[in-house]
Amino acid sequence: MDIFSILTMVGGLALFLYGMEVLGDGLKKASGGKLEIILEKLTSNKLMAILLGAGVTAVIQSSSATTVMVVGFVNSGIMKLSQAIGVILGANVGTTVTAWLLSLTGVEGSGMFLQFLKPSSFAPILAFVGVVMRSMSKREKQKVAATIMIGFAVLMTGMETMSNVVKPLAENSDFTNILLMFSNPVLGMLIGLVLTAIIQSSSASVGILQALCVSGAVSYSTAIPIIMGQNIGDCVAALLSSAGAGRQAKRAALIGLYYKIIKAVAFMVIFYTLNAVVHFTFLSQPASALGVAVIHTAFNVVSVILMYPFTWVLEKLVYLTLPETEAETQAISAVKKEIQILDPRFLNTPRVALEQCKNAAVDMANYARDALFTAIRMLDRFDKKEAGKVIELEELVDHYEDELGSYLIKLSSKHLTAKDSQELSVLLHCIGDFERISDHAINIMESAKEMYEKEMSFSRKAEEELAIFTGAVKDIINTSIQVFCEEDLKLACTVEPMEEVIDYLNSEIKKRHIKRLRKGKCTIEMGFVLSDITTNYERVSDHCSNIALCLLQLNEENFDTHEYQDNLTSKDNVVFAAEVKKLREQYVLP
Repeated sequence: MDIFSILTMVGGLALFLYGMEVLGDGLKKASGGKLEIILEKLTSNKLMAILLGAGVTAVIQSSSATTVMVVGFVNSGIMKLSQAIGVILGANVGTTVTAWLLSLTGVEGSGMFLQFLKPSSFAPILAFVGVVMRSMSKREKQKVAATIMIGFAVLMTGMETMSNVVKPLAENSDFTNILLMFSNPVLGMLIGLVLTAIIQSSSASVGILQALCVSGAVSYSTAIPIIMGQNIGDCVAALLSSAGAGRQAKRAALIGLYYKIIKAVAFMVIFYTLNAVVHFTFLSQPASALGVAVIHTAFNVVSVILMYPFTWVLEKLVYLTLPETEAETQAISAVKKEIQILDPRFLNTPRVALEQCKNAAVDMANYARDALFTAIRMLDRFDKKEAGKVIELEELVDHYEDELGSYLIKLSSKHLTAKDSQELSVLLHCIGDFERISDHAINIMESAKEMYEKEMSFSRKAEEELAIFTGAVKDIINTSIQVFCEEDLKLACTVEPMEEVIDYLNSEIKKRHIKRLRKGKCTIEMGFVLSDITTNYERVSDHCSNIALCLLQLNEENFDTHEYQDNLTSKDNVVFAAEVKKLREQYVLP
């Protein structure tokens, strides 16, 4: 083997690894994160968790990615450790699909159909069609499909290149002697483990083994220990991702490690014990790419079936390794200092990360509403404990804005679809509105505090008017948060008429106060307090309007906020005018 053959081999390996990365990225984009979100929500049943783990891994072509994602779910408290076990077991089965695709390099025969199955026949066609589609198409879905085709073509071309280079090595005694060393079960496992740990993909390392098998110099006695080692090395990515994470995340990563060590060691002990008695003749035969795929699949499927009734053993084992601490067993405060669901591991799966951001934003919205409603209650009766709660909630909402904003900025640098980018932008705008609503809650609380300390109170008429105004503000914030949580576009269209009525109430109450002031029925000082409260009410309604408009913008192409508002307030808009009239009758001042 000369220097040029080595360079060709290295080039083929580079194409193979790059093609696998491109293919994986394309498949992740094609799934749109939907499979991962299903994985998060439908893992309570152990069998379902295994099937979902296998299905997700088969689609995204990476058991490491699935396991890292599961570590993130466990670390965030979204998934229980018992649920994670099933997914990790299933991921080991799903990853075997790649080996079957790569076994096509070993197809032999002169028939038209068999010739077409060879990578050298269909890879150039896929690459050409993919490049043309990617160059000419403007639609995101077609570009993703083109990326998948290009990635697969590059992957198979790299595989074919490696296979062609190693074919002559069967006659090279030095090469065959090196391979004979790895027929030793321990050495074989170590080389498989190290290779997979370096490239962090068992699919890729199995592919490299399949390429070597084309030479005919790799026997099954060499291939089997390497396959066992590859299965263990696959858990390195998950172990690395758990560094710096919580103890539960570390336990999830250890489950993958323990499971793979147990199944590999158990297989090796049983297999080589039987071999000592029976003497398997096939071990000395040359291994094929198809044979590697069969062994890889059979090993993982049988392991899952045998381990299925004993998953509790794995859970027990990791808890023995990492026992529960006192801090873990204590009840966790409802007001968390860290937003755990915003796990950095999800950034590599943008759709999942975006879903977690939405969940966190919903929590933020509810905290902002709680702060506002608590502050409003204190206008009737001030309470220091309740005032402390408003401050605590406002600080929590501020923390959410900081954490969510930073996380969304990091997410924006990832490869997002056009719709995901727009949704991210909407979230950034909405969390700003939620934060401002909590600020207005503080302002209202301070007005209540001022009235309490100065022993001031509104006139009966002012109280009645403010009660009507308060009802309208509560209704608009409840509606806008429901719109945000449920993305209800029909309901979103009702927010703007409510905001219009609140503007009217604000103006009308101030006019009525001036009349009472002239008649000596109210004081200037109380007028300032009333003005502060109604101004905060009106600004809260503005933020509610912004939230509804953001949701409408997300779901309608070429949506123009100013044009929409101009059309609403136009004299010709009979529907809007009728809705405003109906609401004015509902919130009529006494």
